[in-house]
Amino acid sequence: MQGIQEMEITRNSTQPSSKGSAEYFTGNVRIDPLFEPIAPARTLGANVTFEPGARTAWHTHPLGQILIVTAGRGLVQRSDGPIEEIHPGDVIRFAPSEKHWHGATPTTAMTHIAIVELLDGKSADWMEKVSDEVYQTWVNAQ
Repeated sequence: MQGIQEMEITRNSTQPSSKGSAEYFTGNVRIDPLFEPIAPARTLGANVTFEPGARTAWHTHPLGQILIVTAGRGLVQRSDGPIEEIHPGDVIRFAPSEKHWHGATPTTAMTHIAIVELLDGKSADWMEKVSDEVYQTWVNAQ
């Protein structure tokens, strides 16, 4: 049987940060990996920081996603739903294959822990970027 055989500790700051790809993100995004799946597990986690105005493209996750907001003020929207404001301590769950996006507000950065499961080695299906017009609907409603 594969997998860890005993407790494993990954020390803080031992895994390098990466910049969110311009293909999947608008604005400045930093991704700090937390853990990768060790078979037979398939769950992975990352700490993701969005600078003000930064956001993901529209996307889905084959087995859903959990976000835990840890700092700042953010926005989240599912397809055909309103843009919702999110804050530290909020937990957001997306159903499998639910089209959505998330990111920071225009004036405040936001950090969340993202947890997903891999299905056949894949964690997300990326789509079109969230337009400035869609993003601005939240600003205009304030």
